[in-house]
Amino acid sequence: MTGKQTGLDAAPDIHNSVHMNTLVDTHGQAIARRVQLERKARGWSMTELSARSDVSKAAISKIERGEMSPTANVLVRLAHAFELTLAGLLMRAEQQAGAVQRAADQPLWEDPETHYVRRQVFRASDNPIEMARIYLPPGAKVTIPSSGFTGIREVLHVLDGALTLTFGSTVHSLETGDSIALEKTADVIFENPGANPCAYIVALVRRGPVTPPLQETL
Repeated sequence: MTGKQTGLDAAPDIHNSVHMNTLVDTHGQAIARRVQLERKARGWSMTELSARSDVSKAAISKIERGEMSPTANVLVRLAHAFELTLAGLLMRAEQQAGAVQRAADQPLWEDPETHYVRRQVFRASDNPIEMARIYLPPGAKVTIPSSGFTGIREVLHVLDGALTLTFGSTVHSLETGDSIALEKTADVIFENPGANPCAYIVALVRRGPVTPPLQETL
């Protein structure tokens, strides 16, 4: 079989089950339902969510109808508007939680533009700690807005490959085994400058109260 490799195809160590591929394939509709649920539960119009998230009303409408796959940047902005982390929004979309989160059940999400892939290793509604494993293809660059880091403390550990982090005028070049505490007051650029994939773990602690997810019946 020939064709362009995606982040899923090129990272067999991260994605190794049919079930996990199914989660990625269906995540768009789950996110669409979740964004609409979170917005309506707060009594917000699309216009208000647009103002709070700095995402256009047209884009929000397309996301909620399942006509557009949001990028990591857009998802972070929406999650921040709902006072959630990116992981929190994705996990609510899949309704995954619990003390034990099996490898085969850990949700995946792939950025449609860069093929950045996020595997949510751990996230529970009653625990402030979150962990995710990220796959960043060679040459890929992802910008995460500063709003995505409000109310959290985060540590990053490079498992394999090279990673460049840019905070305004400050640049950090990381290699396999390196770790860094992320205190972000500006947008952050995550870039893989190498010819090989980069894999890293992100662990964070939410500072605010931990709230249970809204249910689909709302």
